[in-house]
Amino acid sequence: MYSNFKEQAIEYVKQAVQEDNAGNYVKAFPLYMNALEYFRTHLKYEKNPKIKEAITQKFTEYLRRAEEIRAVLDDGGTGPAANGDAAVATRPKTKPKGGEGGDGGDDPEQTKLRAGLMSAIISEKPNVKWNDVAGLESAKQALQKHQNGDSNNSIVTANIAATGGSIAGKRRPWRAFLLYGPPGTGKSYLAKAIATEADSTFFSISSSDLVSKWMGESEKLVSNLFQMARENAPSIIFIDEIDSLCGTRGEGNESEASRRIKTELLVQMQGVGNNDQKVLVLAATNTPYALDQAIRRRFDKRIYIPLPDLKARQHMFKVHLGDTPHNLTESDFEHLARKTEGFSGSDIAVCVKDVLFEPVRKTQDAMFFMKNSNDMWIPCGPKQQGAVQTTMQDLATEGLAAKILPPPITMTDFDNVLARQRPTVSKGDLEVHERFTKEFGEEG
Repeated sequence: MYSNFKEQAIEYVKQAVQEDNAGNYVKAFPLYMNALEYFRTHLKYEKNPKIKEAITQKFTEYLRRAEEIRAVLDDGGTGPAANGDAAVATRPKTKPKGGEGGDGGDDPEQTKLRAGLMSAIISEKPNVKWNDVAGLESAKQALQKHQNGDSNNSIVTANIAATGGSIAGKRRPWRAFLLYGPPGTGKSYLAKAIATEADSTFFSISSSDLVSKWMGESEKLVSNLFQMARENAPSIIFIDEIDSLCGTRGEGNESEASRRIKTELLVQMQGVGNNDQKVLVLAATNTPYALDQAIRRRFDKRIYIPLPDLKARQHMFKVHLGDTPHNLTESDFEHLARKTEGFSGSDIAVCVKDVLFEPVRKTQDAMFFMKNSNDMWIPCGPKQQGAVQTTMQDLATEGLAAKILPPPITMTDFDNVLARQRPTVSKGDLEVHERFTKEFGEEG
């Protein structure tokens, strides 16, 4: 499958180089970007280290060339100079830290760092709509609505589309949201909804994307991440499990690299000297108390994502069942919701996943089958009219595997699964988050 990505990338590169050599930079740039996207996807699947290294090298070269062309286009140029020279004169968007001059576009180290961060950009929408998120109405409203006056403005739009002159007076959009709560309550799912609904560049970051074994490289990755977000604005940076990057300073097991990452993140989130109103920082954590206090203060909105309430649990059971055949009534779904008090969204997903296999188990263990009106074989009891003593394996041997129909899911299937399943979030965990909410957060 992934060979197709490579072939498509090569095809885009050929077209890009052709337009580039002809000086058609307006056409060349999107072709280079398409090629980079396919190369990036191919790298995710490629297992051979030598091939990965070769592709990464090419990726770096094409990324550098694309940035050179973008610098020219940003300056209002469309092609080579009148003397026919196709070489692109580049100009860095920002000056190198600690010195004047220099050419960021020709910095191989920076290009290498950016090539690694390209994999964090979510190019395909996750296809999770706001309506797909069960419950969490307050959290969704906080993310959808601008809390500083205009309730009709989307918070996502306001945060990433506002400019200095578009918001009157001293009203400013929220620039950083912290989503916290027990595991499995939908924090990352909310982020997927934002990625789907917001018309912006979405960076999905984990600690592995920013932590490097090389001295000084981690903070450069953080710096380049924010610089890329500004260049590709409007944009959203989502940092999952931010506590793994930004634990409390001064802990005995804290490394020098960890301290430098936190310092750089603080500087970047402060946005000193930068117009960051088109960049929204979104982070999630299961352990808010573990966050460094200075980092916590950078998040001007801290939203508690609690366990789902009764209506949300009822909706989740329906969503996870989807179009799977079942005979549950509305009162059955209400009963399931009441029976799963204290369950997280993840717990409910695991429960339904287990239930989905119950009809398969029944079919595998059945000793009697009967034909229904559609000429399909369904498992049944020995005393049912039309029952034939046979097994699923016997029917498959006779070439009837495609004619076997598992029975619909019943309430009994759920009862059997729930009898052996327990919630994964303890009362102690909930008390910690509720205490944090009283001190620092707000109800989601």
